Amino acid sequence: MNTVASSLHPNVALPSAPSSPLPPGACDAHAHIFGPYAQFPLAGARSYSPPETPLEAYLDVLDRVGFARGVLVHASAYGLDCGLLIDALERAGSRLRGVAVATASCGDAELADMHRHGVRGLRFTQFDDPAVAARFKGSVGFDQLALLGPRLRGLGMHAQLWSDAGTFARASRNLLALGVPLCLDHMSHYDVARGVHDSAFQTVLALLREGRIWVKMSVNRNSKRLPGCEDVRPFHDAIIEANSARLVWGSDWPYLGMGEQSPDVGQLLNIFDRWTPEPALRHQILVDNPAALYGF
Repeated sequence: MNTVASSLHPNVALPSAPSSPLPPGACDAHAHIFGPYAQFPLAGARSYSPPETPLEAYLDVLDRVGFARGVLVHASAYGLDCGLLIDALERAGSRLRGVAVATASCGDAELADMHRHGVRGLRFTQFDDPAVAARFKGSVGFDQLALLGPRLRGLGMHAQLWSDAGTFARASRNLLALGVPLCLDHMSHYDVARGVHDSAFQTVLALLREGRIWVKMSVNRNSKRLPGCEDVRPFHDAIIEANSARLVWGSDWPYLGMGEQSPDVGQLLNIFDRWTPEPALRHQILVDNPAALYGF
């Protein structure tokens, strides 16, 4: 990781600049911010305690690598309190959009207010695999999406889903029946060891090919071969081939829980550039698609 510090937060290392300039209007579709904790303390019941990485540090990252836009995803360490996200969207203006969390107890006026501030989706988390310790404390499960579906449709908001590919595949029929646009986190969080012919990943590809889902391209959460991520290349290529019009690219900054394995955003963009050499395709994924999904 490059050791240049952000202008506001000296313990946040800025990434290297990518080898090739990003197209105008490029968007990082997945990042989290935390703090300052004196103003926005973490939830008492949480699964992790990250260091402060406030809005200003993330904006420094965007500037460093050349992103014109970004999408902030509410983190479970804040529980259901989306105050930090709304504050960041207010201060960043039209440059950022948000993905919040809410349960069915959230009122219509509150949901509408989120949308007014730039929230374009709600995140729902579901893990069946005990190896990932079930859902993170503070996250919201698929059951709440079933209850919120009509109101999300009414506001034109989508559901961002974080689960493993198998869990999504088993739930996909019921989820699609809600009529809410679905966007899968982390390239659907597949198991690299199972290969691209795994039935769960093939279900993801089939739905993507039909244009029924969106997928976030973030290779680092699936790779067992960081920093090059070559084990992810077949999955990347299969997703691109299935439907490039339903893909967005996300850095996943600041790489929660990855420690010394944390990648460099500029290097991740270099991987994307090598694996996706066609300028028109890169423009579609980095600019056109997020503009459509997040309403930039």
